Amino acid sequence: MKENHKPIRLHKNLAVAVINCLNSIFNQDLQADKVIAKMLKSDKRWGKRDRGFIAENTYEIIRWKRLYAELAGVKEPYAKVDLWRLLSVRWVLQGIPLPGWDEVRGTPARRIKGRFDGLQQHRAIVCSITDWLDELGVANFGEAQWKQEIDALNTQASVVLRVNRLQTNQKTLQNELAAEGIETVSHQNYPDALILQERANVFETNAFQRGLFEVQDASSQLVASFTEVNPGMQVIDACAGAGGKSLHLAALMENKGQLTALDIYPHKLHELKRRARRAGAHNITTRHIKSNKVIKKLHGRADRVLIDAPCTGLGVLRRNPDAKWKINTDFLKRVKQTQEYILHTYATMVKPGGKLVYATCSILKEENQSQVESFLQSEVGKQFSLEKEQLISPAKSGFDGFYMARIVRS
Repeated sequence: MKENHKPIRLHKNLAVAVINCLNSIFNQDLQADKVIAKMLKSDKRWGKRDRGFIAENTYEIIRWKRLYAELAGVKEPYAKVDLWRLLSVRWVLQGIPLPGWDEVRGTPARRIKGRFDGLQQHRAIVCSITDWLDELGVANFGEAQWKQEIDALNTQASVVLRVNRLQTNQKTLQNELAAEGIETVSHQNYPDALILQERANVFETNAFQRGLFEVQDASSQLVASFTEVNPGMQVIDACAGAGGKSLHLAALMENKGQLTALDIYPHKLHELKRRARRAGAHNITTRHIKSNKVIKKLHGRADRVLIDAPCTGLGVLRRNPDAKWKINTDFLKRVKQTQEYILHTYATMVKPGGKLVYATCSILKEENQSQVESFLQSEVGKQFSLEKEQLISPAKSGFDGFYMARIVRS
């Protein structure tokens, strides 16, 4: 758990920013990425390294909250002094000498290290997850594999770009980014992916403004190709959100055919339209799902329907570590009910001979294989047969966890 770091000088104003972020996230239940993004914009004097310090320390304390709290001897709700203790524990475990500030003075570094060594047999604490989630993971994967999966999910995610082939190709984009000071590497298993060698704000690049790429994890990039779309098809992205997979589908369709992006949130579809304009994706139309009438009008129309279903997000904890503190029995139950409803309702849009792809960014059987099995045994599902399914393991892939099933309508 101890990290190797170059000698680091701690600045109190940056530490205070971390504490304020944690207070908003833990005590006000605000969304981590939005809190951090707002904080990073609050002081224009902060450079790249300063912003990196704030973001990394905040995210890592969220990720290791249970372990750090155990070592610090604090419990929620956290007072400001408790948050400083969490930050102190992080620095002790990193091997960073503590400054002489009042807020961290007296931190028992030796006792913290001793406690850490004594906890090694308690997987849920050391891996910083709830007991309930630990038990669920073991039931899904077995002890050994689950330990590998949660270890992978506790690492920081790489920044992965998806080349927009409507505008450029992999090599050209790689050279353009290098000219802007951003070095990337390709990956033989992900033909549209470029992986940043060092974290950077890619949204400020000229290449991004021109629509040459999107930020999208490598595992997520597999979904569009798994859908097996071709130019000229009628395709529906049924849970499109802000359109990451819609844009990839449009590129694979070479802007030919019709891609209909559906969602229940109009603001997400508005963002999708903006992104599509930048990407040069001209074959996308959006429809706001206000009622089932939208679905009924599309009955039997589509060659392909993608259902990127709402889920627990267990497969993407590396980039959304706060999600693991929100996953509980009730949340999983609600998510499964939503998945079942969407799968049974939206499947009707597939035309005979067409294909439905059901995908989640979870690695739990309850949300994946079990949902597909249940669907295939239902009245609607009797018209379908499973062609292929794939579970992407964070431990084996090194990227996010995903599940995909391709189902054919007879």
